[in-house]
Amino acid sequence: MKPRRPDIVQVRKLEDPAALRRRLTELGLVLPTDDSVDPAGPLADRLAVGSLRDLPNRWAILPMEGWDASAHGRPTDLVRRRWARFGESGAGLIWGGEAVAVVHSGRANPNQLCIGADSERDLGELRSHLIRAHADANGTDPGNQPVVGLQLTHSGRWARPDGQPRPRTAWTHPLLDDRCGAGESAVLSDAELEDLVAAFAAAARVAAAAGFDFVDVKQCHGYLGHELLSAVDRPGPYGGDLAGRTRWITTVLDAVRSEAPGLALASRVSLYDMVPFVAGPDGSGVPQQGDPGSSVPFCFGGDGTGTGVDLTETHQLMDILAAHGVELICATAGSPYYVPHAQRPAFFPPSDGYRPPEDPLVEVVRMASATRSVTEMHPDLVVVGSGLTYLQEHLPNVAQALVREGWMHSAGIGRMALSHPSLPADTLAGRAPERRLICRTFSDCTTAPRNGLVSGCYPLDGFYRQRPERITLAALKREVRAARPDGSESPDGEPAGQDRQAP
Repeated sequence: MKPRRPDIVQVRKLEDPAALRRRLTELGLVLPTDDSVDPAGPLADRLAVGSLRDLPNRWAILPMEGWDASAHGRPTDLVRRRWARFGESGAGLIWGGEAVAVVHSGRANPNQLCIGADSERDLGELRSHLIRAHADANGTDPGNQPVVGLQLTHSGRWARPDGQPRPRTAWTHPLLDDRCGAGESAVLSDAELEDLVAAFAAAARVAAAAGFDFVDVKQCHGYLGHELLSAVDRPGPYGGDLAGRTRWITTVLDAVRSEAPGLALASRVSLYDMVPFVAGPDGSGVPQQGDPGSSVPFCFGGDGTGTGVDLTETHQLMDILAAHGVELICATAGSPYYVPHAQRPAFFPPSDGYRPPEDPLVEVVRMASATRSVTEMHPDLVVVGSGLTYLQEHLPNVAQALVREGWMHSAGIGRMALSHPSLPADTLAGRAPERRLICRTFSDCTTAPRNGLVSGCYPLDGFYRQRPERITLAALKREVRAARPDGSESPDGEPAGQDRQAP
């Protein structure tokens, strides 16, 4: 049996904020961490957002791609349950609910929500379902009603609208094309990109009619809007210099403002990217190598090495977005498809992933520091942070400190909202997080949908623990373990055995 990695200490083993601070010091990292959480403190403060009404508090629920809509992209009971739990959370901002494809061919999976003939009614009912759940759990005071947006997306390179890869790429990538089966014919033409502008504008009209407060034009996680930011090798008007690489997104934003003038504009942005990572000889992530003598592919927000950060262009992008009406930014990084350790720090990787290349706290701090830079340098933008779930018990303590010290205006939670949706409400009421519900970054919420199963927290949410997909998931993980050289360990160094449960 392989030994555990001695250089990584699981956050759940750090018993209090002081222990977390000591561990951060050992790693040479700086991350504000409060000893206690004040229910009337910074996280409870209201927040003014440009043309929108005030956010009632500084918690946000982040959008996640769902795998449980109908084949036609319509909400199901599973979707409605998830949105209700987001409403019950008490968070002042619901950033998009989940990613909604603007066209069928842009769906990342065959059960993703998608704009269609019935979307105005469907999405309006879904939003109302969330608002009713919020009122039932947190009261009917209109001043405390959450601001709710809708995230609009085209999955680009990672499109799988009918279950099989159907990539539509922004440019020819020397490493990622092989991963997703893309060839020259997969590159979207200029005319196709221009057609998609109209699709985003039409989707925004639907969102406005359905009652949403804002739309998020997605520029993150390797999807189309994000990939165009790195398209230095794309010829024509939508590639090359930064003006070219941002021309499509600004055209979309202008079209949305024209077609749905009452909607506020937002964008979730990967502030920096990296080259794809793969599992190295010991199972830990290492940068994927290209052909001998090849150069490192260009990474937006990167320093040219493929693994470092340079936010020069990121700050220029923020100015461009603000000039075209964007008021809210949700900060994230990289992509869960090829650098999951940068985008969602975790101790336990998904079954098709790799062990973290270094202590996940490094990536938590890297993302928080980039978010701080954007927040401080662009005071006209409201910035929502992410990448905090790995902090587990310490998440509220760190979130409070980050908001108080101006690293971000609002603290967003993603995976944590699947297992512990009431965390914001509990914090605002002076209650400690429920230990049995705290996300331990087991990554089953990624492993399951990667294998065609509905999305959800199988280890900690009793609803999903009772579903038949959990049996399928457990069998799948056993098969993955058996395929490893010694057949005895998962890539995180934990012994094989039963599915992990709440501690």
